[in-house]
Amino acid sequence: MAYIEIKDLKRAYVMSKDVSVEALRGVSFSVDKGEFISVVGSSGSGKSTLLNILGGLDWEYTGDVIVDGENIKGSDPNFYRRYIVGTIFQQFHLIPSLNVEENILLPYKFSKRKGEDVNQRLEYILKMVGLEDRRKHLPKELSGGQAQRVAIGRALIDSPKIVLADEPTGNLDSKTGDSIISLLEDLNKKEELTIILVTHDQKIAKKTERIITLVDGKNV
Repeated sequence: MAYIEIKDLKRAYVMSKDVSVEALRGVSFSVDKGEFISVVGSSGSGKSTLLNILGGLDWEYTGDVIVDGENIKGSDPNFYRRYIVGTIFQQFHLIPSLNVEENILLPYKFSKRKGEDVNQRLEYILKMVGLEDRRKHLPKELSGGQAQRVAIGRALIDSPKIVLADEPTGNLDSKTGDSIISLLEDLNKKEELTIILVTHDQKIAKKTERIITLVDGKNV
């Protein structure tokens, strides 16, 4: 059995009484545990909608999303978003008043887990993302690549099983973007993460193990 199974996923947005937009029109595919795949498509193809559903941010869909044998609609949404999936956003969404390590630790502040050595986890992540010497810097003191590495660290602090990356290189130059993809490849191997990367860049997509292409809300 595949680790993630997506079956006939559909999502329509009702704009008015007479107008609705079908963002997803029957998407189906599976992902093996530890696989690093990309989802590509032009604007309006349904990439963002798919990512929102997989990230537990949108529950108004039909079809099934099954993770490790369990339909996510039967999961506690907060637990799912905190411990099953970690999301890396294109816009970073760092808190300006918090330094690097405080931004990375932010999800842990809301965690109910006890008895875990978060400091050990923090040190490991800082080393992995290459920010050991930037731990006390504020976001305004970081480059775009460094800010994205903070966002990656924040997504990993609670040891998720799945990482969703939404255009993680979209705001970066090509050299910095390549370094972010290399980092994700390392994390995929060392953390045994299942990674789903959404991108419009075929060059980036070709660096992943498999490509899922969306056209008009369906995978082709």
